[in-house]
Amino acid sequence: MKIAFFIVAVLLPLLSTAASKRGAPQDLVRSSCVHASYPGLCLRTLSSYSGPANTPRDLAQAAVKVSLSRARKVSTYLTSAGETVKGKSKRERAALGDCVEQVADSVEELSKTLGELKRLRGETFEFQMSNAETWVSGALTNEDTCLDGFEGVDGKVKSDVKKMIMNVAKVTSNALYMINRLDESRGRHQLNP
Repeated sequence: MKIAFFIVAVLLPLLSTAASKRGAPQDLVRSSCVHASYPGLCLRTLSSYSGPANTPRDLAQAAVKVSLSRARKVSTYLTSAGETVKGKSKRERAALGDCVEQVADSVEELSKTLGELKRLRGETFEFQMSNAETWVSGALTNEDTCLDGFEGVDGKVKSDVKKMIMNVAKVTSNALYMINRLDESRGRHQLNP
């Protein structure tokens, strides 16, 4: 009986500490997402993110990775849809072609942003954050421009593209929020000297 009591008395505090440490990243995600443009989406995408999310920098990188992943999927879809546009109107083919280019530019800008966030340094922090914010803003503009090209076009392709682009735009907007949040913290969390 004494042994069982001893085991419970020793292990219970250890298990409690381990559980609270596991909850810390989730608390950071919750507190970070609460003011995002799309808080529910932010919470869903970053809570299920498999990488580390222990600091605002981790969250900013995770948010950009989510956006980049979705932008790449849309790019793949648009490229294949563009190859099967026989029978589509000239306007629809042109809109798809333009959209393929716009989303490819978004993928490039998000890739550059992720690279910049991975290399943040104290002495160049402001310059790097300016780059990241500019590139993510550019990605959002590209996504809007893609949708603008479909004005006056009807059909399933437009509907599918709009749904996909809006999804990417939402996670990209949340990524920009996380980057701005990191910038506001002035990189106090885990920046290399």
